[in-house]
Amino acid sequence: MQDADRWLKRFTPAAGRTPGTAAYAPPAARFRSRVVCLPHAGGAAPAYQPWARHLPADTELLAVQYPGRQERLGEPCSDTLGELADAVAAALAALPVLPTVVFGHSMGSLVAYETVLRLARHAPQALPVRLFVSGAPAPVQDRTNLPAPDDASLLAYVRNQGAAQPEVYDIPELRELLMPSLRGDFGLLARYRPARPLARVPVPVTALGGDSDAGCPPASLATWADATTADFASRVFPGGHFYLQGREDTLAGLVTTALRAAAAR
Repeated sequence: MQDADRWLKRFTPAAGRTPGTAAYAPPAARFRSRVVCLPHAGGAAPAYQPWARHLPADTELLAVQYPGRQERLGEPCSDTLGELADAVAAALAALPVLPTVVFGHSMGSLVAYETVLRLARHAPQALPVRLFVSGAPAPVQDRTNLPAPDDASLLAYVRNQGAAQPEVYDIPELRELLMPSLRGDFGLLARYRPARPLARVPVPVTALGGDSDAGCPPASLATWADATTADFASRVFPGGHFYLQGREDTLAGLVTTALRAAAAR
């Protein structure tokens, strides 16, 4: 379970439905399903911790922890998105098989998509019942909407997107810790070249976004229909790129509904 230990953090409701945190451990017998979440560029696994309050007690919540941040601060960031997806897919393939939903936001959507492609090829038993992609159009060869690679441009981009607590970058000691992962993730996105024609995942896809997200306008969510051989759905919420902040209950409800629908088939 070494890959799972490094790459996945578990957030599960403890007594009184107060979420606890831990590195991945084998799921208790009470877990009957699983939600796996992938963060945005510069983000970390605890962004999804609040979801634990809103998921059923028998649903395991795992969030991917990319290298180069928090307890993985001493590790270099992944050089390519393919390398990142390879590692995440290996970690998920090592888990006990459970009905699973995968949810990615922004960069996490692209990593989730590439991860599911790898599971389809190498570990089909670990394929999710549905892939949720949020705040990102389907992969394109030329990502012209990315900021310039200098720190000032990256920070301006993050602030304009409405990320939670952007003021942490104003504190020199924190900025020194956070900038390497931000630079690494945006460099990874700039180098990403998806397959052409676009490879299709063999699982249903739901695309989510905010109605005022300039980087992912609502109309662009439909591009994900060409990335799946199964059914496609989309939903738009009020808000910008980080529309999901404060909507943990709604999003947890969506993934729970997807798990229940799969179980009923």
